[in-house]
Amino acid sequence: MRAVVMLNHELTVEDIPVPEPGPGEVLVKTLACGICGSDLHALKHTEKLVEVSERSNGVFNMDLSRGIVMGHEFCFEVVDHGPNTDRSLKVGTRAVSMPVLIRPTGVETVGYSNDNPGGYGEYMRLSERLLLEVPNSLPTHKAALTEPMAVGLHAVEMARLTKDDVPLVIGCGPVGLAVIASLRMKGVQPIIAADFSSRRRQLAQAVGADIVVDPAEQSPYTSWQEAAVWTDPSTAPPQPPWASGPPLRPAVMFECVGVPGVIDQIMAAAPQGTRIVVVGVCMEKDSFEPMFGINKELNLQFVLGYSGEEYASTLHHIAEGEIMTDPLITGTVGIEGVAQAFKDLHSPEEHAKIIVEPWH
Repeated sequence: MRAVVMLNHELTVEDIPVPEPGPGEVLVKTLACGICGSDLHALKHTEKLVEVSERSNGVFNMDLSRGIVMGHEFCFEVVDHGPNTDRSLKVGTRAVSMPVLIRPTGVETVGYSNDNPGGYGEYMRLSERLLLEVPNSLPTHKAALTEPMAVGLHAVEMARLTKDDVPLVIGCGPVGLAVIASLRMKGVQPIIAADFSSRRRQLAQAVGADIVVDPAEQSPYTSWQEAAVWTDPSTAPPQPPWASGPPLRPAVMFECVGVPGVIDQIMAAAPQGTRIVVVGVCMEKDSFEPMFGINKELNLQFVLGYSGEEYASTLHHIAEGEIMTDPLITGTVGIEGVAQAFKDLHSPEEHAKIIVEPWH
């Protein structure tokens, strides 16, 4: 089969063997696969990704002397069933799945593995028990966004939101947009979002942000403070006697950038008791001043991925139009165009999500 292979920080199109499904697994034909920001980072920082994964007991245990077929945001068609399968989905059924294989030896990744090719190839093998049939009315490209939108939903669920919270999303790349879309679906308002890119600010509004901020023009934290004032001060909780200014609603701030220094900036600007949810994936060492967290009693929550239930509910929310995905798809490429798409995605003014169609 044809696939885009990552090796030595380069992407090349090669012919590789079609993977064989093992017990409880199915062979699927990739119909669409989104290019993830994590893949961009993995191409550039491959050694760092593997090294940190080993030290933190992560799952990205790859042999970098061998090729890797990335791609973990996919929609596919069932082609064949391996041994010991229930054949619950017929051949030709469109489906999505979490990008992992569940085997007797443990969980293996799909797309960050030497042996389990991801969606930048024509075929994959997946665990039958994880397959979710795509509703007939849901277009394939939208279904392929189940995985990245589930990341946003998980972050929002981990934030433990209340009806009074006012969220601020720092960074409106694909991760930030997924968070905004889930916040809108949850009915949390107002949603404040900040990004230096005018295109990303437009997309943030399109998926549900109420207020968008260019940090070059105004502090996102000032904008949050203005939006968080209680409309009816009589409903605000009692304020300490030393507090000045109007009472403010509780703050939940989502770090969706993944660049060193951003966590520290948020901690320095956050008001008392803020819950900070770190969704952006930073591949480098970072630092912050603990006294900010101590003096303000900040809550710092790191998140990764999603649960099976969150993945399934995300597919449902997309199919029902409750999570907005239309504005996010800004381009499509075939296998030959993947390497250039990686370069194009470094420009935030051009693209949000490019979909790979291996058969086109």
